[in-house]
Amino acid sequence: MNRSVIIATVIAVGVAGWLASGQFKDEAPETSTAEVKPETDVAPALQPKETGPVEVQVKTYQARPRAQEVIVRGRTEAFRTVEIKAETPGRVVETLVERGQRVKKGDVLIKFAVKDRLAQLAEAEALIRQREIEYKAAKSLNKKGFSAATTLAGSKALLDSARAKAKSVRILLDDLVLRAPFDGIIEERQAEIGDYIKDGNTVVTIVDENPFLVTGQISELFVNRIKVGGTGTARLVTGEEVSGTVRFIAKTSEAATRTFRVELLVNNDDNRLRAGVTAEMVFKTEEVMAHFISPAVLTLNDAGELGVRAVADDNMVIFYPVQVLSDSADGAWISGLPHESRLITVGQEFVRAGEKVTYNTETAGAQ
Repeated sequence: MNRSVIIATVIAVGVAGWLASGQFKDEAPETSTAEVKPETDVAPALQPKETGPVEVQVKTYQARPRAQEVIVRGRTEAFRTVEIKAETPGRVVETLVERGQRVKKGDVLIKFAVKDRLAQLAEAEALIRQREIEYKAAKSLNKKGFSAATTLAGSKALLDSARAKAKSVRILLDDLVLRAPFDGIIEERQAEIGDYIKDGNTVVTIVDENPFLVTGQISELFVNRIKVGGTGTARLVTGEEVSGTVRFIAKTSEAATRTFRVELLVNNDDNRLRAGVTAEMVFKTEEVMAHFISPAVLTLNDAGELGVRAVADDNMVIFYPVQVLSDSADGAWISGLPHESRLITVGQEFVRAGEKVTYNTETAGAQ
């Protein structure tokens, strides 16, 4: 027989004998009729310790009026940027501005060739003088009864036509000289001496530097909190801070983001601002009662809500969900608390709502 089978058989027989010996073992005779008491004493180290309420540190906070802030991120924009275009075709004969040059309203920027337009104007003015003489004669004859009223009216029409023609030539001459429509700075000059410019082509781009705009997209949740004419400030990424008034709030939102364009009009008397700089706008809204606390007091409950833990009059812990209105390095303004609240400042992470605690109190000083 296979050796491994023999070994397995021997082991099986031994195990079976051992089990049988336990089943048929003689019961021990009762030696005493006295009742045996169960052991109830537990080692002192294993006995549960009686613990009292957790001791925490609290601070009493009073609510104060606080203007809410709406923060909008955006960028600076020029108040207006205008592309000055040629109104009549012509050849450039003189350029009087360069890029980056500041100009005043009415300053000459570009001149086009006059060509024969001065001769056209002289011809039109001569025709006016002729028509004036004819009209005076017709008027005199009509007054004496030697001319019909229709003849006088025809003479007057010819005079008006001559004057209109002369005016048209003067307008063409004015169009040959391009002037600055407002105070600003030359951003681009697209024409050089000798260029032939067709009507409608851009010749100069001018930017209005003062005032300036800071624009952004405000959420639909906050758009009704600000109004046109309200005040606001803007902090630029370059470090400057400017103040101004709300100039425009869009009535239609962006379809993709559900946000509304808002424009803050600010002064730029020193011409420091540049278009396209990242900025953060802060708008003050209506006042609410709020508490100014250290951010370290904020915590989360089991549901993940942001709030604070306080101690009620019966020494029970209560959790208040709060909303952070604004925050800084010095602290955070929050809403959602009773006017006077005892907030747990030390130990808030070791207690839960509904637990009883003992506490040491410190009254919050002026913030």
